[in-house]
Amino acid sequence: MSNQNRLARLDRLSALLHGLAPRSQLTRPQHGQTSINFDASAEALLRIHVFDGPMQITALGRTTHTQTPAFWICRADTAHTLAATGANALVSVVSANVFLDGPVAPVLLAEFAHPRLVALDSADDLLANVLALVRAETAAPRCGQPALLDHAADMLFIGLLRHLVAQPQAHSGLFAGLSDPRIAAALVAMHEFPGHPWSLEALAKHAGMSRTAFAVGFKSSLNRTPGKYLSGLRLHIARREVEAGAGLKAAARAAGYGNVSALSRALGKNKPMLVTE
Repeated sequence: MSNQNRLARLDRLSALLHGLAPRSQLTRPQHGQTSINFDASAEALLRIHVFDGPMQITALGRTTHTQTPAFWICRADTAHTLAATGANALVSVVSANVFLDGPVAPVLLAEFAHPRLVALDSADDLLANVLALVRAETAAPRCGQPALLDHAADMLFIGLLRHLVAQPQAHSGLFAGLSDPRIAAALVAMHEFPGHPWSLEALAKHAGMSRTAFAVGFKSSLNRTPGKYLSGLRLHIARREVEAGAGLKAAARAAGYGNVSALSRALGKNKPMLVTE
């Protein structure tokens, strides 16, 4: 297969989802509820709110008013309040908690250091279809409804990621990198096999670029070098292994470190390798 055809068939989101290991849970306001408060939490999760019409959102000391159907996405560490305008109830609000357990989680969470508002009319058709399914399903209690709604939350999250990759809102960051098929090819390789002993030359070959062009393009897109990005993934894998009770030797093997000493030095550093702001 030619490099051009390989890039055209690149599945950027499957590898990303594998690296995020998301678990989604859909929630709806209680009947007659006119506002909801969300306290800040240290959990590694995103909160996704979808609303059909006018809404008031208060977060980080400021209030935003929306009139059109939209998504509002923030991290769990952002306390916020959703309020219907006037005396209306929050009947048009659908929310999802997306827990992120994989090594790419800190990278994605960094994209939402500031909440994002995404107009629904510009989003992928999948999102509109999922919302229609949710509204139809919640019209009355049905067998298997909780499980179906959680799967709908998964589809909602995937649809949102598709939209943000197709229309990145910033010139740099994870979505900007994934929107470039060449840089995305290297990201997919790292997300799928973070423990592989990747060299700059090997990653550049995946991208179909020269070593120098790839290094410059990657840093411009991701705000960090390929080496630092890969080190961050490996460090997160190792920390998870250690927290789960694995010994340093097993954690080093799982994360792709050459030896226990190298892992110990990485774990002992005070400054994390992946920035989450």
